[in-house]
Amino acid sequence: MAIILVVEDDALIRMVAEMMIQDWGHETLSASDEDEALTILRSSQRIDALFTDIYLKASVLGGCNLASQAIALRPQLRVLYTTGNSLTEKMTALFVAGAHCLGKPYTQQQLQDSVAEMLAT
Repeated sequence: MAIILVVEDDALIRMVAEMMIQDWGHETLSASDEDEALTILRSSQRIDALFTDIYLKASVLGGCNLASQAIALRPQLRVLYTTGNSLTEKMTALFVAGAHCLGKPYTQQQLQDSVAEMLAT
């Protein structure tokens, strides 16, 4: 079982993603923005992975910024990005090393496969 921090500014998408991840036996922590996520990441709470939207309302590339800060705090953290927008070379250049990416909309199977792949690396 992994503990996955889910960061998504759309409450419904965040809730559905968390429910699916929990159905597979993992625990989730939840944040709606970078600040909430960083508060959790700075705590002593065990966190194995970060699943974050790239475009958070407060910042165009908020998920990329968050992942960089998260890796600085927790170097062993695994990262899975998600976005409903096209990926550009400029955007992917901001990804942390070893990160995975899942396009929106995604199916339950696509999310499950991406989470499993991320956790296996």
